[in-house]
Amino acid sequence: MRKVTTLFFSMSIGMLLASCGNKDAKNAAAPAGPQAYPVFTVKSQTTELNSDYPATIEGIQNIDIRPKVDGFIQKILVDEGAVVKKGQLLFTIMAPQYEQEVRTAKAAISSAEADVFAAQLQVNKTKPLVEKDIISKYDLDAAQLTLQSKKAALAQAKATLANAQVNLGYTSITSPVDGIVGSIPYRNGSLVSSTSTEPLTTVSNTSKVYAYFSLNEKQLLDFSKTYKGNTLAQQMSNIPAVSLVLADGTVYAQNGKIESINSQINTNTGSASLRATFPNPVALLKSGGSASVRIPQHVENAILVPQKSTIDLQGKKFVYILGDSSKIISTEIQIMDLAKDKFYVVTKGLKAGDKIVLEGFQSLKDGAKIKPEEQSADSVYADIKK
Repeated sequence: MRKVTTLFFSMSIGMLLASCGNKDAKNAAAPAGPQAYPVFTVKSQTTELNSDYPATIEGIQNIDIRPKVDGFIQKILVDEGAVVKKGQLLFTIMAPQYEQEVRTAKAAISSAEADVFAAQLQVNKTKPLVEKDIISKYDLDAAQLTLQSKKAALAQAKATLANAQVNLGYTSITSPVDGIVGSIPYRNGSLVSSTSTEPLTTVSNTSKVYAYFSLNEKQLLDFSKTYKGNTLAQQMSNIPAVSLVLADGTVYAQNGKIESINSQINTNTGSASLRATFPNPVALLKSGGSASVRIPQHVENAILVPQKSTIDLQGKKFVYILGDSSKIISTEIQIMDLAKDKFYVVTKGLKAGDKIVLEGFQSLKDGAKIKPEEQSADSVYADIKK
């Protein structure tokens, strides 16, 4: 009897363990449900794209101040960085030879004037004698020719004086324009001449400045397609105002305008030069400075997707579109070269209203079923800078 009871108990335990084992196996074999992923609805919107191009800044006038005569610098009447007016005295040059030339020329004029006076007297004296047939007309003609010669000598003396005064005037060097004085490499007593390598200084008119930048051939073609117009002048008139990004990353307060495009491409660089003009009322911008010209491009009905929502595969970009039955479809998209902050501008492959997976899809496969967690489009696009 005891043996029968023990056998029954062992069989019961075995059946219970087998039952538990079967339940565990069934649970392990049961497939897991779809995994949750954030998705959002793509919408079209109006946006502005910016292209930045490195630029160099120059004043509208950068004039080298050079001596026209040889001599020693006598006085330097301005300092580096000074604001000067047109006609303001900058330097004086000590060149006594020109003062001597002026004195010599004045003396020559006095002598020539005396000769003319004497020749005129001779003509006046000879003329009545000829009329009375006391002397021949030949004597009058000779006197008149002498007077004419003396007058020519006087005119030459006056021209010599004028030339000497011009040279003497070159010893006082004035500013040809309103502007700002650049560096002054010379000091009082320095010997300078018209052949000196360095100018005395440079005066820059920076009431307006030019920002020079370049576009390569492809960029020029894109540029011409972006802005309407049958001619280059018409296209330039349709280019919106441009801004200037300074060396510290801040945007200059005044907008500018592209006013010149070189129609020839430099064969060495493969690019063409453009010039934008900016007002500079407080002289913040300096000649020789560096900045970036920012050109805006207005885009209507743009489809923007976060860069983190795309996959790069063999040089192409893909997104996961949410299809029927919560299945995802890997879809190729095409984008513009320009981006908006951390968003791509899609030109093909997406339309407004499509739902795509936002992020975290590294392990997803095309056609997989997911549990979509709808994200607000406003929250997704909130990071776009206006």
